[in-house]
Amino acid sequence: MSLWTDSASNEPRVLVTGATGMLGREVVRDLVTHGWFVHAVDQRSPAPGTWPESSVWFTEVDLHDVGQVAAAMRRCDAVIHLGAIPRPYQHPDSVVFRNNTLATFGVFQAASLVGIQRIAFASSESIYGTAWTPRRFFMQWAPAGEDHPLRNHDAYGLSKEVDEATARMFARRDKITIAGLRFAWIANRETQLAAVAERGSAPTPLDAALLFSYVDVRDAARACRLAIEAAETRPFGFRPFNIMAADTLTSIPTEIALRRYSPDTEIRSPLPGHCGAFDISAAREVLGWEPIHSWRDAE
Repeated sequence: MSLWTDSASNEPRVLVTGATGMLGREVVRDLVTHGWFVHAVDQRSPAPGTWPESSVWFTEVDLHDVGQVAAAMRRCDAVIHLGAIPRPYQHPDSVVFRNNTLATFGVFQAASLVGIQRIAFASSESIYGTAWTPRRFFMQWAPAGEDHPLRNHDAYGLSKEVDEATARMFARRDKITIAGLRFAWIANRETQLAAVAERGSAPTPLDAALLFSYVDVRDAARACRLAIEAAETRPFGFRPFNIMAADTLTSIPTEIALRRYSPDTEIRSPLPGHCGAFDISAAREVLGWEPIHSWRDAE
């Protein structure tokens, strides 16, 4: 059955950009499991058998071409935008910034043209500035909520800040509900365990600068789905959400790790045990999202 046949006319449909990336593949699988039909788009084709053909239709799309994107959104009810260069320094700064900001603008513009009212997109904890800066510094306080200052020093973090400003404009102008999902490092359990084993009891300065955060790819995917589902009942507007695991990616208790490796970070409220040092309460209260996976799980 084709995704767009009349027999599926009453089924919910969503466009997913960047669908063949690690997060994109998991997002599509999660959506299909929960009854969505998916138009998956990217600049590279998925491997055969990646998703069930009865529920997923793939198209190669240039996100900088608003006409192509708008055509791909035909008959969709929502958009999950993940397509971007995921980090700086593997491409020139101008390429990272131009690619990411123009792709996001193109997706939002296309949604505006075709009348889509629900969007979730991949922002990043890199927006806070500590991830890729050539001059190491630390978060000002913990637990850090979405109101923490943005102090990026790199093209990637700046592109996410511009993406969120772009989201605010479209939400305000067109009365669209948009969620900016500020993901921590997205990984599966195997890579999480490998990272823990490699670092041992001596976290790197980057770990400390990111408050030892991470998020399991399955939890990240679920956040994407819940963001567009919750948008049906949320008022229009843009809102960012921290999407991080409930614990840290270190075996050292959180407060001890912060005092030892991130001494400039003010601890504003207790952080018992290994609990995460980012505030994720907004995602819990507004989206109904809770991280349920951890590298500490038995399996």
